[in-house]
Amino acid sequence: MLVRKEGLRKYPPNLIWIMPAQGAVTSGLAVFFRLAGRGSAAQARNAVNRPDLTSAIDRLRTRGPLVHNITNYVVMNSTANALLAVGASPAMVHAEAEVADFAPIAQALVINIGTLSPPWVAAMEKAAEAANAAGVPWILDPVATGATAYRTETATRLVALKPTIIRGNASEIMSLAGEAGGARGVDSTQGSDAAQDAAKRLSQQSGAVVAVTGAVDYVTDGERIVGLANGDPMLARVTGTGCMATAIVGAFLGAGLAPFDACAAGLTMLGVAAETAIVGAKGPASFQVALIDALYRLDDAALEEGVRWA
Repeated sequence: MLVRKEGLRKYPPNLIWIMPAQGAVTSGLAVFFRLAGRGSAAQARNAVNRPDLTSAIDRLRTRGPLVHNITNYVVMNSTANALLAVGASPAMVHAEAEVADFAPIAQALVINIGTLSPPWVAAMEKAAEAANAAGVPWILDPVATGATAYRTETATRLVALKPTIIRGNASEIMSLAGEAGGARGVDSTQGSDAAQDAAKRLSQQSGAVVAVTGAVDYVTDGERIVGLANGDPMLARVTGTGCMATAIVGAFLGAGLAPFDACAAGLTMLGVAAETAIVGAKGPASFQVALIDALYRLDDAALEEGVRWA
């Protein structure tokens, strides 16, 4: 049974930081009112633009894609466990000497800039170039872009390497689109609603599908845009759930879903799992364990029943 909690739900930061963990990113998919007379312009838009989630989880688990992750120290374990739970095969390979050999054998590449250093940046660039050459799709998580010049320059160079998907919070997406987004460490000082135009512009500029996460998540390919609204506030009390979202989106991408659909499926899966996991959870620790279990148990019927379009 799905239990839904109203209100905001936000992911904590993707890395250890000196700022409080409030609203780094969020997950969700959209609210779709099936009752007559409850429509709105946004809901009508979603009805037309809605991504195809049909058999998404079955496709993921049947194919079991190998997902190459270059991510931050804080979340490697939780990210790997989340990928295993959804049916993917995780690989945490970040050495500059081997990423160019490994990226082409994966079905998807996930690059998360949470904990940066020059060797890791070089590895990220080499992996992205190798993935592109081999036709392997990849997703960029531009953590805290806009907070420091080093992060912004790194993320900008990676965007130039043509990721398939970019997923970030409002400040990160606005920064990459050339706006002053007001980043505060890994946290966003802007709501996702304010970044919709920036997300569409970034998608048009980069050619990537862009997901901007917040109280409502928005996914756009530069033309279509949908809002997504699943999740639970307890996600903000467990570090690494934002990184999990990025990796799960990468898993759906590796399973062969179109980028727009992969974004929607990944964000929805984590959001619906969180709504299930909160039932009976006594706090962050039990919620974290229950979240992995919920990801493992979730099927297509529950995903399609639970998705909420905004």
